[in-house]
Amino acid sequence: MNYLDLVAVLAILQLVFFAVLVGRARGLYSVKAPATSGHEMFERAYRVQMNTLELMVAFLPALYLAAKYFPQTYVAAAGAVYLVGRLVYWRSYTAAPASRGIGFALSMLPILGLLIAALVAIIRGSAP
Repeated sequence: MNYLDLVAVLAILQLVFFAVLVGRARGLYSVKAPATSGHEMFERAYRVQMNTLELMVAFLPALYLAAKYFPQTYVAAAGAVYLVGRLVYWRSYTAAPASRGIGFALSMLPILGLLIAALVAIIRGSAP
């Protein structure tokens, strides 16, 4: 099984799931499109989706760059931590935004680790 591609697909599906939650929150809290504010619970769902989208721009390239230089199972494991981090972020942010730090750290640290690992391998001239 290609764990790397599985993690990438799961990350995209997770983003789609968060988008569905935003659509659901629009209906529940009567926030008419194109508004992105109105009810606090809608805004929390929206921020989870947008923050996930913002991180996805760094996560997917970092995932595949690191996989060029390191065993895919290790890279996929770091990606799995990212996925868990996003779930923790979602649950904590929607419950109490001030508690989102652990979820954010579990999302950001794998990205930074993957990027640093890829950068070090590139600088050292490690062959893929």
